[in-house]
Amino acid sequence: LQIREYNGQMQGITSAGFASLTFDGTVGARVVPRTSSKVYTFMDEEQKRIEELRIWAASNLSISGPAAKLSDVQPMLFFDLTCQLIGKAKVDGSSFLLKVWDGTKCPYPTWKVPVEARDLEGEKVLLHQLRNLTVDVLVYDNHVQLAKSLKIGSFLRIYSIHTKQASADSEGVSHIEFHLHGGTCYGRGIGVLPESNSDIKELKAFLESVDLADSQSMESMSSLELDGTFHSVTDIESHLQRCQQLSVTVLTDHQDLSNTELKTILNSTAPQQYRIRAKLRTYKPQKLYQSIKLHCSKCNSLQEVPDGDEFDFILRSSVVTTPNPELHNTSWYDSVMWTTQDQKQRKITIHFVKHDEMLQQPEDTLLMIEGGTLKEVWKLTKRFKCVIPVRSTEDDLELLDLSAPFLLQGNIKYYGCKQCSTPKPITSLSSIAAEQQPSWEPTEIAQALGIELLQYVFIMRFTLVDGTGALNAYLFDYEKFFQIPASEILTNNFLQQKMQMTMNTLCPPGRKLDDLPWLECFIKSYNVRDEMKHQVCYQIFDTTIAEDVV
Repeated sequence: LQIREYNGQMQGITSAGFASLTFDGTVGARVVPRTSSKVYTFMDEEQKRIEELRIWAASNLSISGPAAKLSDVQPMLFFDLTCQLIGKAKVDGSSFLLKVWDGTKCPYPTWKVPVEARDLEGEKVLLHQLRNLTVDVLVYDNHVQLAKSLKIGSFLRIYSIHTKQASADSEGVSHIEFHLHGGTCYGRGIGVLPESNSDIKELKAFLESVDLADSQSMESMSSLELDGTFHSVTDIESHLQRCQQLSVTVLTDHQDLSNTELKTILNSTAPQQYRIRAKLRTYKPQKLYQSIKLHCSKCNSLQEVPDGDEFDFILRSSVVTTPNPELHNTSWYDSVMWTTQDQKQRKITIHFVKHDEMLQQPEDTLLMIEGGTLKEVWKLTKRFKCVIPVRSTEDDLELLDLSAPFLLQGNIKYYGCKQCSTPKPITSLSSIAAEQQPSWEPTEIAQALGIELLQYVFIMRFTLVDGTGALNAYLFDYEKFFQIPASEILTNNFLQQKMQMTMNTLCPPGRKLDDLPWLECFIKSYNVRDEMKHQVCYQIFDTTIAEDVV
């Protein structure tokens, strides 16, 4: 990395061969590397270094972004706030409340997040005294864990807070909301600053000089000035109202269909297709990782994604099968076997598939492993293109129980349907190895091995309303709706954050129905019958999230 000056600022220039690991800089966040290379090592001492850098950065670096005091804020602003924490509370599973102040008063009425008094941590007397000077900051997703751990009284720098103008309540009063959205884009995060920090020394001196009696008198004054204050932001209000009329989804087909009210749909027979305009009142499951299932397109069955413990148990059980040396070093793979140095003295064998009688680069190589542990298998997936766990028989290598993944590629585990698969011997892969340019795609490997590949799919239930009625529509989607592959969501922290942010946009927590955005969707009705009953169900199709939503 070459460091140069450009337009008065330092800039890093990369060249051929450059590779990097980058990390969320937030103190206390999970240490998950984002990598520019498929091959890397990350040791315990490097994790400690990341933690040290985070602490140093919180005290010494100012992430680029306009700093502002609460007295300077305007609607539709992103800014960094240096403040003191005086209260905190859990709101729901994906959001957390921080009550902060900086000694100045926000010029607009602010949103007070509704929480139970018993759930609010902080000194009650001080919270009451500062009630006109504090603002409620709602933090989401990856910031929640850190927010929970913050100590009352600590000094914070919250990066990239978003101020939003909410529509008028039942009494006709509009207010400002403060949000720290999920993810780390634009430096979003929370830093805990030591009292030795120069900004904190200045803030402490200012807070000690604040006359709390003056802040009490502001309460009666603010209501008198309210009308005059909001005349200056009418353009912003009208812009927000227009935004609320826009749809956060995009229709990908059937543009000739016109909108149908939900009431009409509910009174119609199935099967039919409709275009609707509705709002998402609620959805299930609320824990989004629970929406990922495995689907067999042949028998149409659904099953839960097995956890790592089951895979680990199957691998450990396969260790009792001793590798068969007669199956080593064939015409299409080379084999290496060794014995571990621990008490168990496990025998591990790795078979490297060749192409044109030559071993390939690791990123192009499929290998098979016998006797490996879960940790060893995952290490291999970081280096090689594909890993298949196998065991020896008298005549050939074979797959393990189909309760385990038959293939691992990167962070993704591929499973086969037990009911529809007829596993073939591993020698069936030799036909792919003999191809001019083997791609080692999961579908091709599954077909060669007689496996009916299970596909990762999102299964969710949306409760949609449009003022004429409400219906439950199912989302059955591989990657089109969220523009996120269901196969990657369980192992990718960034994609989990993106999905949570998307759902927070479609169905913002704590909002009234009038404030929710509109969704334009295609839904189809279909009949479900069994011996006991008949019902009409609905499924979303040919609809995707607008690219600018997250």
